[in-house]
Amino acid sequence: MVVLAKPAPLEQISIIKTHTSNNFFTGVPVIDLSRPDSKATMIKACMEIGFFKVVNHGIPTGLVSRLEAEAVKFFSLSQVEKERDSGIRSPFGYGSKRIGSNGDVGWLEYLLMQTNRESLSRTSQAFFRANPDAFRYGTESAVSEYLSAVKKLACEVLEMMAEGLNIQPRNVFSKLLMDEESDSLFRLNHYPPCPQLQEVDCKLTGFGEHTDPQIISILRSNNTSGLQISLRDGSWVSVPSDQKSFFINVGDSLQVLTNGRFRSVRHRVLANSYKSRVSMIYFGGPPHRERLAPLPLLMGEGEESLYKEFTWFEYKTSAYKTRLADNRLGQFMK
Repeated sequence: MVVLAKPAPLEQISIIKTHTSNNFFTGVPVIDLSRPDSKATMIKACMEIGFFKVVNHGIPTGLVSRLEAEAVKFFSLSQVEKERDSGIRSPFGYGSKRIGSNGDVGWLEYLLMQTNRESLSRTSQAFFRANPDAFRYGTESAVSEYLSAVKKLACEVLEMMAEGLNIQPRNVFSKLLMDEESDSLFRLNHYPPCPQLQEVDCKLTGFGEHTDPQIISILRSNNTSGLQISLRDGSWVSVPSDQKSFFINVGDSLQVLTNGRFRSVRHRVLANSYKSRVSMIYFGGPPHRERLAPLPLLMGEGEESLYKEFTWFEYKTSAYKTRLADNRLGQFMK
């Protein structure tokens, strides 16, 4: 079992009563990528929830398990080893408890890295000296193989979305991730058990409520629950864990590109007192220079844009100055 060597004081992290959300949500849309008729279900999920899971995704179980095992090894290192050089690439590399620079905290530790070759190489040199074979960027490394697979999955899903919306070309969304300057991120999160929290109807905030700023997020976690999403009525529901599937989040940028047809999903993670949760998230983002605005191909006659045009760099810069729970798109709405 992996535990944090220096736990944060509980009074700094929000405790959430869970007696109203102990039941798992049975309405998570399931998209079978092997079926040619799955686009309509995907579009409906993006419009109604902004969240779904995919099965028959083609990513080998062994590849996922291998990376998860290496992540567990890293998080099992001493705190001194994990924190070595942790400030030189801020905000990238290892972090614990603090989420961003604006006061948000959670019961977690993490590794955050950019997905381009150069950045991954620098991160591996600075942060993974204790386990270089696992995190060194190369064709045989666990990280690079995994990122290649989930990026391909993200692009496949985005192209299905374009087809489902009847817009051309089908790579209108995916080309933003395929661009050499795509600003995509990869995050490994570890939520340790919290033995100090014994109340059965309470859980500790692991990662507070937020939406993802990017276009799309691809999430995979171990067989431990904790993820919750907010439905349209504002209620929070718990998502059943499923280590064989991938969960997809619509991000803020995709909400803008579709002029609000798709909605970015508000979500959070709760830690518990007895079991570790390990999750791996690929955040597919556009290049910094990319201008974001509703696609003209989607705009109906007389339909007005809900958003001002802005670059991804402008939005990201603005978003990272806010607290997690803030409405980041608010200042960009017309």
